[in-house]
Amino acid sequence: MKAHRICLIEDDEIMGEAVSDRFGLEGFKCAWFQTGAAARKSLLKDKYNIVISDIMLPDCDGEQLFEELRDAGVELPPYIFITGYGAIDRAVRLLKLGAEDYMTKPLDIRELIEKIRTICAKAHPAIDSSDDKPVLGISSAMRNIEAMLRRLAVDRTSVLVTGESGVGKEEVARAHHRQRDPDWQRPFIAVNCGAISENLIEAELFGYVKGAYTGAIRDKKGYFEQAAGGTLFLDEIGDMPLSMQVKLLRAIQERKIVRVGSETTIPVDIHLICATNKNLKKMVETGDFREDLYYRINVVEINVPPLRERKEDILWLTAMLLDSEAVQHGRTRRALSAAAEQSLLDYPWPGNIRELKHILERACVLSSQAVLTPESFFDKPQEMAKPTEFSSLNEYLQDYERRYIAQILESKEGRIADTATALGISRKTLWEKMRKLNLPAKNGLPDGPD
Repeated sequence: MKAHRICLIEDDEIMGEAVSDRFGLEGFKCAWFQTGAAARKSLLKDKYNIVISDIMLPDCDGEQLFEELRDAGVELPPYIFITGYGAIDRAVRLLKLGAEDYMTKPLDIRELIEKIRTICAKAHPAIDSSDDKPVLGISSAMRNIEAMLRRLAVDRTSVLVTGESGVGKEEVARAHHRQRDPDWQRPFIAVNCGAISENLIEAELFGYVKGAYTGAIRDKKGYFEQAAGGTLFLDEIGDMPLSMQVKLLRAIQERKIVRVGSETTIPVDIHLICATNKNLKKMVETGDFREDLYYRINVVEINVPPLRERKEDILWLTAMLLDSEAVQHGRTRRALSAAAEQSLLDYPWPGNIRELKHILERACVLSSQAVLTPESFFDKPQEMAKPTEFSSLNEYLQDYERRYIAQILESKEGRIADTATALGISRKTLWEKMRKLNLPAKNGLPDGPD
């Protein structure tokens, strides 16, 4: 099957490069033009399946180009416009003139890919399937992610993994590294950006030289240098301070870093994977995340669905975790009763895979039975079948998220740092969740990550 051809008209170099690279990884052929004149010349002689055009161009605007070509009788393919919020009225007007659709900046590349695939599927539907042994899950969503990782294995493109806390974003990053380095000969360095204080993050990422500041008694390599030749995984990238984002962008673009206290540039050859449970697109709109960095790290976005949306994976993951627990502790592998299986399938899993793992470990420690029952997992398993007590799904999920965090807080005797570590989130994120869920801290309501 021939690849669909896309004409991309975008003058922003970072965005244009990121989008065109993503199109290539998705199997499209992309011709990228930075001016209206260059695009016009190509559209008059070349055939494309879709045109993606910014409205604001350096030598004309997308609306003018579209109308000129249409009035000249040129047979145009479906046209999708990219516009800032201030120009939405123009985009709507273009829809009335025959454009296919429009999208606003900051661009959601995943949504754009879906739009393109919807248009292309009318002519050439395609399904990506694989019979390989599953690594991340047996659901179609996770098999599609594994197929994407295989396509990315030979590419150096930056990857952004998104999804709720606990869905397994780091496992996706490790699976991607494994595709590129099956024998694990190269380093995989995982960094939780939310767990590093703002005044230390530059030194931790880029390293420092002896005497750079009080306590710097020797030279030290940062995470970038430690990951040289392999993969650097920056988790919770949305928690990175704005002051550090511009330095990170420069390091990613130039593939060079400078240690704190030094003036010598050090080349670093890394493959970058970032992850977040936040909506970076909205953070760009509010000014809390740099737009140029967003496009640089979001060349390919892989969204990991929450566990409640891929129930096929629940029992598959349960079997793997029970096997692992038995081997690790030298115990007999526990079995599940039919009722236990059903209780796991009915539970909404607000903490996702991390919560599943915690509940299974606790059941194996506390239960002396060879066959685990619903009572092994939940204090009141009969409540699992009564979601109608809540006014909405969101209220239902928040209730169980509150219970889960409260349970971990209690087990850690109210220690915020230890609780955040057990949950796999930063202290800042934990404080925000406690405030949102009205969870009291040991000495009253949380008012900040002191």
